[in-house]
Amino acid sequence: MKLLILGNGQLGQMLAQSSIQLGHECLLINTRTNQVMPAGAHVALSLSIEDAMQWADVVSWEHEQLNPEHVALAAAKLLTDADKIRPLTHRQLEKKLCDSLGIATAPWQAFNTADEFQQAMQKWQQSVVIKAAFGGYDGKSQWRWAVGDDIDALIATAGHQPGIIEAMIPFTREVSIVGARARDGRILCYPLVENVHRNGILSHTFAGYEAVPEHLQTAAEEAFKAVTEHLGYVGTLAIEFFVVGEGDNAQLLVNEIAPRVHNSGHWSLTGCNASQFDLHIRSLTNMPFPELAIQPTLMVNAIGCEQIPTELWQSSITSAFWYGKDSRPGRKVGHVNFRIADRAVAERTSEHFTAALQVLS
Repeated sequence: MKLLILGNGQLGQMLAQSSIQLGHECLLINTRTNQVMPAGAHVALSLSIEDAMQWADVVSWEHEQLNPEHVALAAAKLLTDADKIRPLTHRQLEKKLCDSLGIATAPWQAFNTADEFQQAMQKWQQSVVIKAAFGGYDGKSQWRWAVGDDIDALIATAGHQPGIIEAMIPFTREVSIVGARARDGRILCYPLVENVHRNGILSHTFAGYEAVPEHLQTAAEEAFKAVTEHLGYVGTLAIEFFVVGEGDNAQLLVNEIAPRVHNSGHWSLTGCNASQFDLHIRSLTNMPFPELAIQPTLMVNAIGCEQIPTELWQSSITSAFWYGKDSRPGRKVGHVNFRIADRAVAERTSEHFTAALQVLS
């Protein structure tokens, strides 16, 4: 099958690699220049975007911020209605979607103007996170406020565009579920993984280290099924959750939904017999899903560093991935997967290598 990916960043390149491994052809679109790119190289082909759309059997994307012009060109070959993805690119609509599907989130309130923001903030009696409705990721376009803090200082920043005010939740940990839904409706999900953030950016992920409480895995998979079936979604999708409470009383609250392959699923490139990229391609092409075989894996993001240390390229327990990007503080430029069976050792490893791999500011 011939696949065309909107976007040629690291996610698009990894999708292309899975496409080739699974026996398909793949081209990518540089969505900033509209140039058609081959897999593995940033050299434009002498092929127009219209010709590439005609060539493709199926069109997908690496990022949900879709250009309407691209959507119009690809409409007949997108397996998910792009209009249905819009709620997941707008935080107010995303929260409303969760509410309509009965999926729990933190208490929230929408605002659209500075006046609405000011009036809304005067009603909150607890610490909150303010998030812009559009854009923003890795902690960008987010602000924190605690009771007693100055509100006026936020009006010109947090309040100058539509957004949401969200209660700051005393969660015990952050987790995510990554899974895929195929063209014929089959669903396959990985176990929940634990994510650790620094400055609002995903720092590292622990995958496969301990049995996930059955009721939390069930709740996560039910949320995944509800969202993907409602959207008619085909491909890999991730949902980030806060865990509140302990033991049998623990519950999940949705933080964000990403209709694409996701950073918290990068561990699967080496920690599973089928990566999240493989599942996306299998979903698009309606190939069978495999029975998952998972080994404990620590994934540490390379953020803002100039290079991945030589020892991590040479170690027998690591697989390093470099994205070929210019480095700057706070920018994800690669990641390293560590095959470590013991959780305590994985925690010590993450503490040691975040210092070498991460420049946040």
